[in-house]
Amino acid sequence: MKTQLGSTLLFLALSISSMAQTKFKPEDTEFYSPKPPIITLKNQMPSDAIVLFDGTNLEQWVSRNEPRQPAAWTVANGILTVKPKTGDIQTKQVFEDFQLHVEWKSPETIKGKGQGRGNSGIFLQGLYEVQILDNDNNPTYVNGQAGSIYKQRPPLVEVRAAEDKWHRYDIVYKAPRFNKDGMVISKGSVTVLHNGVLIQNNTQIEGTTEYIGLPKMQAHGAGPVILQDHGDLVNFRNIWIRPL
Repeated sequence: MKTQLGSTLLFLALSISSMAQTKFKPEDTEFYSPKPPIITLKNQMPSDAIVLFDGTNLEQWVSRNEPRQPAAWTVANGILTVKPKTGDIQTKQVFEDFQLHVEWKSPETIKGKGQGRGNSGIFLQGLYEVQILDNDNNPTYVNGQAGSIYKQRPPLVEVRAAEDKWHRYDIVYKAPRFNKDGMVISKGSVTVLHNGVLIQNNTQIEGTTEYIGLPKMQAHGAGPVILQDHGDLVNFRNIWIRPL
């Protein structure tokens, strides 16, 4: 009896829904404003992007250890290269949600192995690291290889360098949110394409990047993009960001 009644009610609901749908006109579900902003491309960069490095100078960067001091890395022939022992560099501007484009290349002279081989990183809001590492026949722990959310999530696949040895990261980042008491409302997430291949798919970030121990979730606001000095001569070029 209950089954028959349920079927009857479902039939009536579907009939009412079908009748209501037939009363709609196409224009009833169309809207024309607000219109999305128009974006054009110039040299493969969106017209609304903020240029962080165009191959000429480090005006958008400062030292992480001494934020009042200019970044000390080397710029030559349109390429930015880590200057070992000078420390990380960070953007002058701070960001929350964003789209970030970074191109990088492992050192010409390879030394070491595992984490000691072409190591650097991109820290989102200064706290959450997307790993940079020479991954050409270089075994290491998978949540520390190139494209990993360091010590948290390995990449979905391992992508090798293009023929010119350059790598390209396109990162879409959503910052975590906290209430006025510092409690987590939502954790951050990140999507990463490595040379156009999806390697992190809306991956949840569990907290800060920690070399030893577990991630920590600490309340914070907008933060800089940081490039890591890990002692290796990693190269960078064509860095831009779009706040979202």
